[in-house]
Amino acid sequence: MLIDTHCHIHDVDYSLDAEEVLLRAHEAGVMKVVCVGTDELNSELAVEFAKKHEGVYATVGVHPHEIKDVFDYSALDRLVESDSFLIVRPVDSIYSENGFALGINRAPAPINTRAADVFLNKQNRQGSTVDDRKIIAIGEIGLDYFYDHSPRDKQIEALEIQIDLALKYDLPIVFHVRDAYDDFWSVLDNFKNVRGELHCFSDTMANAEEGLKCGLYISVNGMSTFTKNEAQKEMFASIPLNKLLLETDAPYLTPTPFRGKVNEPAFVRNVAEHHAMIRGISVDAVADATTTNACKLFCI
Repeated sequence: MLIDTHCHIHDVDYSLDAEEVLLRAHEAGVMKVVCVGTDELNSELAVEFAKKHEGVYATVGVHPHEIKDVFDYSALDRLVESDSFLIVRPVDSIYSENGFALGINRAPAPINTRAADVFLNKQNRQGSTVDDRKIIAIGEIGLDYFYDHSPRDKQIEALEIQIDLALKYDLPIVFHVRDAYDDFWSVLDNFKNVRGELHCFSDTMANAEEGLKCGLYISVNGMSTFTKNEAQKEMFASIPLNKLLLETDAPYLTPTPFRGKVNEPAFVRNVAEHHAMIRGISVDAVADATTTNACKLFCI
């Protein structure tokens, strides 16, 4: 069995039929799929899509590109009133009495309550079970200085708020980091017991090693199958199998031999085949290890 730990097939502008995509995924042995939220509305769509499909899960978060709009209270209102989020562990409140964030592993810090409110689940008060849980992580969140679509100080603020949120609910985190690792490691140093993964990792060996030291998993996708950068190739081959995750990031970064086509979860098998080849092991070995890793990290 394979798991696509990161895709966006729930997006309204995904150009393929999602039902057919899931059928092809199952035919390829991809039995579980994670739909990743990128802002408040998109996160809600991911959860709604996951609720309608067995073996499909969702993450909720605000991508660094969208942070410029993170204080739009109209979106907050829509999501706080929604009953769509199912989170396993009960919470009394995400705020302390003085309005400070309840970060479990660091001193409380003043926050804007918007990003926290987005994921406040009214159904928690009624209780939920592991079986009906669909939200498995906070993400994708992080820092992106390559495009700088959002001010860097706002990106850092939102990253801290959402890490606090993940710690509050004891959820892992899907991190998006691009050309921003110096600031990212500085932020991460302020927290303890963070669990998660570096999504779509294609950076240096040094940053991969730093991520492993922090206990993070490293997730790879089609980029690893077509890069011509020798340093990247060496880095991809060096990721320990017990810390490797597979993803597609569909519709983006389609792996070989399907370059030019819209990416879909079934193609995660090609990513697995590539990493089996560069390690000189069987595809089954890669599938077994990465599935075990995903199930362990996301509790699915």
